[in-house]
Amino acid sequence: MSQTVDATETPPNRQPSVRAVAMPADTNPTGDIFGGWLMSQMDLAAGTAAARRAKGRTATVFVDSMSFLRPVHVGDEVSIFTDIIHVGRTSLRINVEAWRQTRYEETSEKVTEGIFTFVALNEDGKSRPLDREAEDQA
Repeated sequence: MSQTVDATETPPNRQPSVRAVAMPADTNPTGDIFGGWLMSQMDLAAGTAAARRAKGRTATVFVDSMSFLRPVHVGDEVSIFTDIIHVGRTSLRINVEAWRQTRYEETSEKVTEGIFTFVALNEDGKSRPLDREAEDQA
């Protein structure tokens, strides 16, 4: 993932996996939205995509390539977009992008991106194989 963001970028042309409004309780000591809050929203979005693809329980096992590009402010609407970029035998890698939009403007800015890895779990909490046929249908 690149640290440089082109100002002409636009968010994906589809519905986000998660949309939330950043609230005062979510701020860090400097008044910006706490990175942990943003990561949790991204994990929720990626978890939903993973569970749908796995057709069952999944768990986050790794987060890498996390880039915090711009701050999020109180009152910003944050939209999280997900794309499954790799399906393995038991795991999925999901690219996650967070975009902010102020309450008063129509323009959006990418604020964060990362790659989240999930593993499919059985009823005992052990890893299980993914249905490879579902990949062909996606």
